[in-house]
Amino acid sequence: MMADTQRTLPQFEAALSKWENEGGAQAHRPQPGDFPHLDVPQSVNTELDHLHIRMIAMENLLITLLAQSSDGPRELGRAMAAYISPRPGFTHHSRTLGAAAQMPHLVERARHFRDWVEGDVLS
Repeated sequence: MMADTQRTLPQFEAALSKWENEGGAQAHRPQPGDFPHLDVPQSVNTELDHLHIRMIAMENLLITLLAQSSDGPRELGRAMAAYISPRPGFTHHSRTLGAAAQMPHLVERARHFRDWVEGDVLS
């Protein structure tokens, strides 16, 4: 299991470096005047509500998959959270901090659900 994690870690680092090169980890703070004043139509709020609902569904599906997986993917999730946490030379970005904190939380929720599945509580 540990060998699998070590073998795939360079692949994850390569994928994340592409993300960083595209500006994902380096925050660009909007300046006044970057965006003209925009009125947000109600349809945007509706779309955001639908996105939120889909994100909740995806989280629950991810938890289900993690609950049924071996320890490797859960450990890798924890390692990924540590990797995207702020590092020297990168801007500490509130959304990245939130994502890094949320990932182990999802893994723990999966562990709790796994206990239910193994105990056959849901049948």
